[in-house]
Amino acid sequence: MGSADAGDLVRSLAWGTVVPRGVPVAGGMLHGRPGSPCVAAIGAFDGVHAGHRELLGRARQDAVSRGLPLVAVTFDPDPSGVLGPEPQPALLSRDDRLRMLWSTGVDGLLVLDFTPAVASLDYRRFMDGLAATLGLASVHVGEGFRLGAGGEGTVPRLAVWGEGAGVDVFGHRLLALDGSPVSATRIRRDVAAGDVQEARRLLTRYHFSHGTVVHGRGEGASFGFPTANVVCPAGSVAPVSGVYGGRPPSSRAAGAPPAPSSSARSWASPATSTAPGSTSCSPRSSGRRGGSGTSATSGPSSSATSSRCADASARRR
Repeated sequence: MGSADAGDLVRSLAWGTVVPRGVPVAGGMLHGRPGSPCVAAIGAFDGVHAGHRELLGRARQDAVSRGLPLVAVTFDPDPSGVLGPEPQPALLSRDDRLRMLWSTGVDGLLVLDFTPAVASLDYRRFMDGLAATLGLASVHVGEGFRLGAGGEGTVPRLAVWGEGAGVDVFGHRLLALDGSPVSATRIRRDVAAGDVQEARRLLTRYHFSHGTVVHGRGEGASFGFPTANVVCPAGSVAPVSGVYGGRPPSSRAAGAPPAPSSSARSWASPATSTAPGSTSCSPRSSGRRGGSGTSATSGPSSSATSSRCADASARRR
């Protein structure tokens, strides 16, 4: 995937981005002071991948043409966990998702509490409430977007609502690469299969996950370089079991969190191929499959990660 220095890595993961403190609004929390009226882009935004960025870019063009701020509207928890039999594994934690969204340059970020009661709302009532909270001038969603009870709030129906409410509604064609739409589902499948390079292409950044360093079976002692076993939280997207090599970024890189004094450390591990001077990882044969942790580097030199959490450019907390 080419080389990247620690600064590039930090920027790609938005580690230096600080989301403004939120203020309570009806049904959620508003970060930033976007002002009203505004242009809104609505979505779950798990991964904040290339398709999401294109949607946000089109919404930004509309906002600039109107001289209005842009607000990204998302949900917590992810609607799949409320509407489906079980939640989909997350490409980003809630805080990482908000930080990544803020790093795209939006002027405001509205996080709505997604509960069964919200899911059962008539879509017109939901949109009326959103318009009252933000003062909508226009709304941008993907062409397959649906909301409201029974998923009845399709793009054509939202457009009809918008005509009565004085709000322009735009449903955008999904970004496709290699003939298939870029989606969180597609990226989850790539990561689970160990194709971290394809996941990076679709995400436009390194995939990463947080984890805690724990004691392992001592197998890393035979590798000839420092390792650490990292256990990632349940519900996060992790690549196929294996060994992932990389080089941790300097803790002094712009925006990187400082190293902790605690012996129990949390790591964020992005995925890419190994390159000198970069924080990266690529699958290596471990001779063993299975396990729920990750072996990651703890020293300043090239090192490895093994098992089921994300790959190896490590952030210590």
